[in-house]
Amino acid sequence: MNIPFFIRQFISYSLFTLSILFLEACSSNQDRPEIDGKWDFSMTSPFGVVTASVTTIGRGEKLSGSFDLGNGRVWQIENGTVAEESISFSIDRDGSPMVYEMSAVIEGDVATGVARAMGAEAPWSMTRVD
Repeated sequence: MNIPFFIRQFISYSLFTLSILFLEACSSNQDRPEIDGKWDFSMTSPFGVVTASVTTIGRGEKLSGSFDLGNGRVWQIENGTVAEESISFSIDRDGSPMVYEMSAVIEGDVATGVARAMGAEAPWSMTRVD
């Protein structure tokens, strides 16, 4: 079968371009730390230390999950986003008017960040447990 030269060139160019796009798509998330997992959370606030077991799920640029504070108190991660090595999300505290705006940078198995609520800021961290 005799395929004209320009069609062979077009096919070769198309396959090459698709290969490059595929490799780029595969490697684009390699610089991003693993978001999914279970974490031990700790935050020092004016009311004392707050600890929780956190579960996070990252899907593309979206972050979801929950904070389990024990005794049946579970706060859902809302409005969660993932951008490279940083995350941000909100936590509605048991339906109260206080909403935490959380942000952090993840480096390996440790996240360090700041919580903002009602004009105050508090540092927090969490360490991956699985």
